[in-house]
Amino acid sequence: MVTTVRLSHFTGKPPREAPEPCAFPHMPGIFRALRVLVVEDELLIRWSIAETLSRSGHTVVEAEDGATAIRTLKNDDRPFDAVMLDYRLPDSNDLTLLASIRRLSPNGAVILMTAFGTPEVTKGALDLGVYRVLNKPFEIEELEPLLQDACRARRR
Repeated sequence: MVTTVRLSHFTGKPPREAPEPCAFPHMPGIFRALRVLVVEDELLIRWSIAETLSRSGHTVVEAEDGATAIRTLKNDDRPFDAVMLDYRLPDSNDLTLLASIRRLSPNGAVILMTAFGTPEVTKGALDLGVYRVLNKPFEIEELEPLLQDACRARRR
């Protein structure tokens, strides 16, 4: 199941004016609305990430497992700016899924989330091009600026 979420007035505040995705790539202080694929099997974590990013003005597509993520990347006609990927999923518990995502989305930033981070997993993920390995639990408020930083780094 793939769900796209876009909220604009959820918090009661007017939405932030966001430029088109590539309008100001040379001006890092300008807000940039992103298309983000969130791949996480735990519903509450996936929902929290999607809600947080949607409230920040981003378009979020959710996938609950690796197969759904791959299908989404192959079948979606617009590229994703970023992928938030859980390391352990019902159908994936190694870096094979990450390698496939990097092949299907070579220009997108990837942040790998894990509660099972080892130095070997971290090194392997960084070698495959992830921007950061984010250890669980993490502060949800850190995600939006982290994604912006990751996307800016990919555009350089």
